[in-house]
Amino acid sequence: MNCLGCRIASGMEPDLNIVYENEYLTCVLDIVPFNEGHLLILPKQHYLDVEELDSETAQAIMAASQKLSIVLKKIFCPDGISICQNGGLFNDLTHYHMHLIPRYKGDGFSWSEPATPHGAELRLRETRERMVRGLTAHVQKSPFTS
Repeated sequence: MNCLGCRIASGMEPDLNIVYENEYLTCVLDIVPFNEGHLLILPKQHYLDVEELDSETAQAIMAASQKLSIVLKKIFCPDGISICQNGGLFNDLTHYHMHLIPRYKGDGFSWSEPATPHGAELRLRETRERMVRGLTAHVQKSPFTS
């Protein structure tokens, strides 16, 4: 297994701090936590991006995020929890993983504004229309409906 995410999810890496595990996923403490309790949820099967997940794995990830959010709130009493997943070039693990990060007012965590203004805020109506057309085309091609 060359994928670090696969090795973590399968328990093959040393010194893993596994918090929760089931047949679909493994949840571990991030080794460089933003705040105490920062968790990663990794599927046991290899996926790179969210759109590749099968529905059972996606549902297991969401259920685990709900369960673990409750635990994080009870144990660490954060002001909130940020949940995020980075895809494509921004997925440094090259294996799908979801972050659950306990958050506190003034903790320095930031969802920043774009480094370079790109004018997207001026095209909201056009962007919505493009996305609705794309979604409609996707649904028409798909044997599944949402």
